[in-house]
Amino acid sequence: MNKAFIRQWVDAAAAPYGPARRFDYHFARGKLAGDPVFRGLLERGLIPDGARLLDLGCGQGLLAAGLLAARGLFDSGAWPGHWPPAPKPRSYRGVELMPRDVERARRALGGPCEFVQGDMARVDFGHADVAVILDVLHYVDEATQLDVLSRVRDALAPSGVLLLRVGDAAAGWPFRVSNWVDRVVTFLRGHRLARLHCRSLADWQGLLSSLGFSVTALPMSQGTPFGNVLLVASLGAERLSCKPPSTTADCPL
Repeated sequence: MNKAFIRQWVDAAAAPYGPARRFDYHFARGKLAGDPVFRGLLERGLIPDGARLLDLGCGQGLLAAGLLAARGLFDSGAWPGHWPPAPKPRSYRGVELMPRDVERARRALGGPCEFVQGDMARVDFGHADVAVILDVLHYVDEATQLDVLSRVRDALAPSGVLLLRVGDAAAGWPFRVSNWVDRVVTFLRGHRLARLHCRSLADWQGLLSSLGFSVTALPMSQGTPFGNVLLVASLGAERLSCKPPSTTADCPL
C-alpha cells in the first residue's frame, strides 16, 4: 500500500469538513484512515464509473467524500498506477436517520451530493445502479432487514450491485470485539443503544441468494481486530470484477 498516497487521499477527503468543525473533521480523518472499506472499494474497483449510487446509512457522507477526493486525485494524475481508475458516479444519494449527521454531510458536500434525512425502512430508494450499506443493517430487526434488502433489489432491477458490509456473528472473538466497539461508538455519537440483530456470514449469504443475488464475500477488516466482511451481491446481468489489492488479476463473481 502506498502510505503517502493514502495520507494524501485522507487529507483531500476530510478537507470539506473543515478543521474549524473539530468533531466532523477529525472523525472523517480517523474513519477514512482507519477503516479499510473506503479505500477497499476504490482499490478493488467495486464502484463502476457513471453509476447512480445509493448510500444507505451514509452518516456524515464519508463515502461521498472519499469518492470525490479520489476523482480529484485521479484527474490530477496523483493516482496509484496499479489501482483501477477512480469512479465518477453519475449521481450520489445518501440516506441517514440522524439529523445531525445529515446536517454535517450537507454542510460539507451538499453541492454535488444529495443527502436525505429519513429511515431506510421507509424512504423511497428510487432507482440505482449500485447500493452501498456499510455496517447498519444489524441495527434493525430481521423482518426489516428483509424488507430493506427486498426494496434495494427492486431499486437495482433489472441489474445492479449491492455492496453490503456486515459482521460475521460466527467469527468468534473478532465479532465480539466489533460488537463492543459498535456499542461504544453508537453511545458516544448520541444514538440510542438498542438490541443488535446480527447474523452469521452464511445466513447473510443465504438471505441475499434467496432474493436473487449472486454473492461473493471479501474480508474487509484488514488492520483491525474486527470480523467484518464485504458482500458483493450482483443482480441480473450485472457483474463486477473483484480485483485483489495491488494485483492485476481479476476475480470474477
